[in-house]
Amino acid sequence: MSRNFTQLYLHCVWGTWDRLPLVTRDIQDIVYAAIAKQCSELGCTVIAVGGIADHVHLLINFPPSLTVSELIGKAKGSSSHLITHEIKPDCFFKWQGGYGAFTVSRNNIDQIANYIRNQDIHHNQKTLICDWEM
Repeated sequence: MSRNFTQLYLHCVWGTWDRLPLVTRDIQDIVYAAIAKQCSELGCTVIAVGGIADHVHLLINFPPSLTVSELIGKAKGSSSHLITHEIKPDCFFKWQGGYGAFTVSRNNIDQIANYIRNQDIHHNQKTLICDWEM
């Protein structure tokens, strides 16, 4: 093969500090946009970002030069910095230190993306996939 070829898909999940409902409706889109922007700057293709007030899901295609810990650390850091320094400097906002990361088959991308986009529904109807929740 004359050049590298990769198809690396990752489903990431992380929570807010002490699972507090910090990703409120008024900042939800801002948080998701900040995460997506950082991921794009790192060379990722963002497929889906979603969640509820106490956690976030992210589905991406990512380059092999990027480590999972670097990706998630920068996505969490940039979104947290934006909220605490520009959007709501008077309010507490913080992510937990840990995260979940799951490799994804290309065949399952649509299923996982739909799951992420419909987090409110899944949590309200209790139709969660436990392996994908933290």
